[in-house]
Amino acid sequence: MKRVLIIGPCGSGKSTLARELAPRMGLPLVHMDQLGWQAGWVETEKAELHARLADAVAQDEWLIEGNYGSTLAPRLERADTVIYLDFPIRLCLWRLIRRVTTLRGRSRPDMPEGCPERFDAAFFWYVMNWNSGPRVRTEAHLVPYADKVVRLTSPAALAEWRQANGLA
Repeated sequence: MKRVLIIGPCGSGKSTLARELAPRMGLPLVHMDQLGWQAGWVETEKAELHARLADAVAQDEWLIEGNYGSTLAPRLERADTVIYLDFPIRLCLWRLIRRVTTLRGRSRPDMPEGCPERFDAAFFWYVMNWNSGPRVRTEAHLVPYADKVVRLTSPAALAEWRQANGLA
């Protein structure tokens, strides 16, 4: 595993897993949110986002975490392993609520400075509707790359996979 992509619903633990795995695997870590946002919750222009991502994906080794559906194709093409945290949405929502309450007003390590954690009703609505929209689109992107995908459906399945791969 030299080019690893971690995807899944918001709140599934992509960033946390990436921060734990990257040093164990000796891989440089790229957070899509750091590419996609600038201070003050300003979205990076699409052309700049794609250029930043192209630079990262061109490297021989990386661990990239995050969805950003419009950028999945180049990452899927270059990845040798795709870890799909396909966790229940109710768990993801619980984790998001916990994250907002514990980090409120501070930027997460996977976000640029100046993007403090906050409650955003539209974001929660997006996650609540993951299964009927973003999930469908994500899984359509995955079809040609099924041989690279490690689909984990629970934290217990993730723990077992990590143990089996010497990444616990």
